[in-house]
Amino acid sequence: MTTLTRSNFQDHPFHLVSPSPWPLYTSISLFNLTVNGALSMHLFNNSYIFFFIALFTVISSMALWFRDIVSEDFTTFLGNHTLAVQKGLNLGVILFILSEALFFLAIFWAFFHSALTPTVELGAQWPPMGIEPVNPFELPLLNTVILLSSGATITFAHHSLIKGDRSGALYGTIFTVILALIFTLFQGIEYSVSSFTISDGVFGTCFFFGTGFHGFHVIIGTIFIGVALWRIMAYHLTDHHHLGYEAGILYWHFVDVVWLFLYVSMYYWGS
Repeated sequence: MTTLTRSNFQDHPFHLVSPSPWPLYTSISLFNLTVNGALSMHLFNNSYIFFFIALFTVISSMALWFRDIVSEDFTTFLGNHTLAVQKGLNLGVILFILSEALFFLAIFWAFFHSALTPTVELGAQWPPMGIEPVNPFELPLLNTVILLSSGATITFAHHSLIKGDRSGALYGTIFTVILALIFTLFQGIEYSVSSFTISDGVFGTCFFFGTGFHGFHVIIGTIFIGVALWRIMAYHLTDHHHLGYEAGILYWHFVDVVWLFLYVSMYYWGS
């Protein structure tokens, strides 16, 4: 028996999205998060309280938004994600990752602008006088191995899912999440033992801004892949239809590549 869904009554393969409150709620929450984040950095009274409230509303509204997208999926509930819709979603993910690449390009631009021509205020040298950089052959090298290993395990999981090997997909994804959590833990340990801070001139600013935002992307990617792991366990994904999983894998490989540039430039060459 054929299941009747909304797409069965359309003369086109595209999904006309129903009215949703989540884009508006997410935008307002992000605005409050940005404003109160800036105010808390300038030590405005109680601004950090509103910052955490805004952070909670951002996470909540995005979780509810993504819940609705999951329910629209072709293999789960409503069946709205046709091939034409999948093509559009893939394009959206690619453009999103491209925008992230340009964001990190700006960070590298700021770093090399100061590193290649250090000013007199920096002692005309890089790293600046009085800064003891992180040894690139200790914890950063271990983190590099861990992150590249996570890229290998998620690739194994993806190929296992395509071949119909459910256990391989599950174990590969679980190992990826574990490696990502270990990477984040080691990044926090590195920050805690560092001899300089983000306020120590342009070196500290570029280093912590670049590696910190990369760490934030690692956390987002971990959540991304963690949701995909739950969907594999719930039998939402099939060997030929796993669009969200592929998007998370593409995002994770982007995070891997950015880390390689960070390691070579800020850890190895920059030190």
